[in-house]
Amino acid sequence: MHSNNDEQKHEQVLQLASELRILVGKLRRRLREEGHMGDISMSQASVLGWLERDGPATVSSLARADGMRPQSMSAIVLALSEAQMVTGSPDPQDGRQTIWSLTDTCRAWIRESRAAREDWLAHNIESRLTADEITELNRAIELLKRLAQ
Repeated sequence: MHSNNDEQKHEQVLQLASELRILVGKLRRRLREEGHMGDISMSQASVLGWLERDGPATVSSLARADGMRPQSMSAIVLALSEAQMVTGSPDPQDGRQTIWSLTDTCRAWIRESRAAREDWLAHNIESRLTADEITELNRAIELLKRLAQ
């Protein structure tokens, strides 16, 4: 049998989870705006992120990494190719496959976008938080890292 304290703690945790989900969503949308991400969809941004972190990849490996069907990933990669953000070359191991990689223009855009988002966030932290709150935020980030693992 649960005690009243356990029930109260559980309710508090549910409320925290809800507020955290909402705040992370708002922050993510705001960072997208500040990064001038324009018409890039979340799926396209995810693919660009995979290619930036892990290097060139096939549609099949990108689909596996993102947990989607290869047909869906093909459409995303095609749109990115048409926007000249990715470029393809034949796979030396399997000529039927294409290896996709970021274009130099896309790499520059990612760097600029990331810098704009970080500048916006740094400015807001500096201008809206006290030194004690910045220390508190630093501790909260450590907790968020543990939650994200």
